[in-house]
Amino acid sequence: MALMGDTKQRLLTGALQTLRDKGIAGASARSIAGAVGVNQGLIFYHFGSVDQLIIEACRTSTAERIQPFRQRFAEVASLRELFAIGSELHDAEPAAANAAVLAQVLAGAQHSRAVAEAGRDALQLWIDEIEAALDRLLDHSPIEPAVDKAGLARGVAAAFIGVELYHGVDPAGATVALRAFEQLSVLSEVLDDLGPIGRRAVQARLRRLPDSQQ
Repeated sequence: MALMGDTKQRLLTGALQTLRDKGIAGASARSIAGAVGVNQGLIFYHFGSVDQLIIEACRTSTAERIQPFRQRFAEVASLRELFAIGSELHDAEPAAANAAVLAQVLAGAQHSRAVAEAGRDALQLWIDEIEAALDRLLDHSPIEPAVDKAGLARGVAAAFIGVELYHGVDPAGATVALRAFEQLSVLSEVLDDLGPIGRRAVQARLRRLPDSQQ
């Protein structure tokens, strides 16, 4: 008989596998348990419900996916390097399928508040890393007064999920979208290299934007 810890891990693995292969609509107790060869009653014994199993699987898998990149996020010295991490994650996504799992959880969020909170918490793990990097990279940048870094971090995280889903129907288009982010990072570097007069001109123009930060 499998140890309790082993059974729970197998069920978490089964939930992730089922979300990837069958989507949120196919994530039943029977299909999840069948994917890893355990009795479906053990889902309710260990997690209480299928939703709760999916929630824990989503949170756990996202935390594990982020862990190898934490130091990289903390050390990036430019937006170009930050978006390079995104490109690396994109290249590894077919094997990891973390974005696919998140997308299915977000789809299930339409019908379950608890699943919605799990999706939000999982995305927040990525957002926290991105926002901390942006906060450091944009400090004293000429564009800092006009950038809502918290909002930008959320936008980048949401865009990445969108690009990964887009890749399923148009791989070339998804690659072009990622390159567009890299081009924006180059533009930021050009602005950073402006002399004092140029920087003041950019800042003056940005302050005219309706929601510029002061």
